[in-house]
Amino acid sequence: MTQEAPHPWTPADCLVAVMVAISASDENIRTAELIKIQSAVNNLPVFGDYDIDRLTVVSQTVLDLFEQEDGLAALFGLVRDNLPERLFETAYALACDVAAADGMILEPELRLLEEIRYELSIDRLHAAAIERGARARHITL
Repeated sequence: MTQEAPHPWTPADCLVAVMVAISASDENIRTAELIKIQSAVNNLPVFGDYDIDRLTVVSQTVLDLFEQEDGLAALFGLVRDNLPERLFETAYALACDVAAADGMILEPELRLLEEIRYELSIDRLHAAAIERGARARHITL
């Protein structure tokens, strides 16, 4: 599969793609998840120079890939090819935050989080810490 994007993905594009993927994994992109993605892009230093217009392009690419038989593998290929390894844990943390944003993590989201851990070689202990942080940030009274 070849990349369909008009130009190569930036590391920030990859982070957006992972967030969109986790949101779309249960085939129901919730408002809370969209707000979490938008908030991350607007507020986190890693997105400081991000061209906000790329958000729509990357999101559509992810959704298009999800409709293809080997789309998830292609998505992970794009991410691994364009995201520096030092940002792999950042990608996982953002995915956990988006998954937890609506107060429930459904089975498809859990499966994709497991796949992200595997594809990005996230250490079990680091993954547990990241997941615990996401739970703590998104707990309700």
